[in-house]
Amino acid sequence: MVKPADFAATQVRPARAWRDGRASDASREAPEEAAIGLLYDSAPYVVVMGTPADVEDLAVGFTVPEGVAAFADIQRVSVSAADEGLLADVLLAPGAGEALMGRRRRTLEARSSCGLCGVETLKEAMRTVTTVGPGPQIAHAAIQRALATLETGQTLGQATRATHAAAWCAPDGAVTLVREDVGRHNALDKVVGAALRAGLDPAAAFIVVTSRCSYEMVEKTAAAGVSILAAISAPTALAIRKAEAAGMTLIALARADGHMVFAGPERIVEA
Repeated sequence: MVKPADFAATQVRPARAWRDGRASDASREAPEEAAIGLLYDSAPYVVVMGTPADVEDLAVGFTVPEGVAAFADIQRVSVSAADEGLLADVLLAPGAGEALMGRRRRTLEARSSCGLCGVETLKEAMRTVTTVGPGPQIAHAAIQRALATLETGQTLGQATRATHAAAWCAPDGAVTLVREDVGRHNALDKVVGAALRAGLDPAAAFIVVTSRCSYEMVEKTAAAGVSILAAISAPTALAIRKAEAAGMTLIALARADGHMVFAGPERIVEA
């Protein structure tokens, strides 16, 4: 039985390791991946595959950007263990989320690499992106500061080299929160959920992710009310178009030696 927050990684021993021209015995940490069922008022909604830690953050961060319910309508999240994985039951205010749940209910499990599993129609997949507010202005140096801090803050990633991370950042580049998961969407949902639960203002923050920038990462960030997204890897063309439609600033290929601004350059100041 999987227990919530008991572990995020397990020590494993490969059959053999080959390095520097010779075989040897070795061991390393491998990230755990578990089925996490999200329920609303005890009614099943979707199953995601993810790292079994920060499950409350995941539930909140999925609920709000996916449009199931507003954060103010979330009364409680209860996480429990099951033989097959974990269950996160989100108790909503009376009447909250009923229409949206019926319109966009997921019918399959969502893999850790997929943000659309269980969506049945093209219209559901290609929904209209949320328009963001003005948000903060940030300097190039703030982006580089956030990247450097995030690199040292990925404890699970450093141990396993097999997870994604997302960071919630202040306009000066100070990293406020970091969340990790085997799935890039889950890491983003977790950091959004953690920020909402901590009372942080999405309009005064930017997010950095260690994954590629696919369009649904832009959609989730915009739906969370954050106007600036920076990704370590390259964006897709659709991600750029979605960012432009949302009025977002999209930064990608963000590395130690620099970055590229693909949309919304007006929020980036030179000094």
